[in-house]
Amino acid sequence: MSDPRRTYGRNTVELSKLDKVLFPADGLTKGDLIDYYEGVYDVTSPHLENRPLTLQRFPDGIGNDGFYQKETPDYFPDWIDRARIDVKGGGSQEQVLCNKKATLVYLANQACITPHIWLSRADRIERPDRMIFDLDPPGDDFGPVRTAARRFRDLLRDLELEPHLMLTGSSGAHVVVPLRREAEFDEVRKFAQLAADTLARRHPDDLTTEQRKAKRGDRVFLDTARNAYGQTAVAPYSVRARDGAPVATPIDWDELGDSDMHPQRYTIRNLNRRLAQRDDPWAHINRHAVGVGALRESLERLRKEE
Repeated sequence: MSDPRRTYGRNTVELSKLDKVLFPADGLTKGDLIDYYEGVYDVTSPHLENRPLTLQRFPDGIGNDGFYQKETPDYFPDWIDRARIDVKGGGSQEQVLCNKKATLVYLANQACITPHIWLSRADRIERPDRMIFDLDPPGDDFGPVRTAARRFRDLLRDLELEPHLMLTGSSGAHVVVPLRREAEFDEVRKFAQLAADTLARRHPDDLTTEQRKAKRGDRVFLDTARNAYGQTAVAPYSVRARDGAPVATPIDWDELGDSDMHPQRYTIRNLNRRLAQRDDPWAHINRHAVGVGALRESLERLRKEE
């Protein structure tokens, strides 16, 4: 019996080994992963479109070693869009762009559990349209992350920004600011570092920008390293390679206080129920895009006033 096929417009994906278990503790198979990504494509596609991907693949399931793949393999079909990206240190490589439902299904069939996205789009690769603050807790308690996220929200709103929030599906949360595609990565990262330093200075017992884990203690780490050329972040609505198959999920700020809210609250099994009840909180994120040049000046003035 031949392997099943699925056709999306002009593109046909040949599926294989649908019963292969990728999440052993949960009995979730590659077929389940494919069905999930097929089902959420419409909501996740605006967040993926024209962004180079790094693929996190687990051909033998999450109980075994996986790998990250940046360069597009030669055997990927021609109908998958690609972008040639300059690599720091010289040279270039082609990376996948997920601009079709068929592409996302094909990647899932390749046991790509988590697509990681650039913070910029291929047509202006040096100029990001996202700035990310990664809130990394010292342990499993989500309470300190809630507090850190609210403090970031208040600081950024004082600068007349509209930050957005996402549970990572792992251990923390991302606070995300949409940007106009004007500044290059270095300028964006400098602003992000200045904002994180400002909060860590205000709350030294709770927050830190210390790179070394041994020196963080019980403080939430405010990580701004993703705001650099070539760095990636987990894509909204992507599955994480963890027991339970949790999903990186954008949430509204008013949900942050829910007693059952935590980074792995949503999974392959319940995310569709959420989307049936609540629209994507990031559906109109680009309406709030800003430039960082004037923002940095405003933040520096604010620091001097403290």
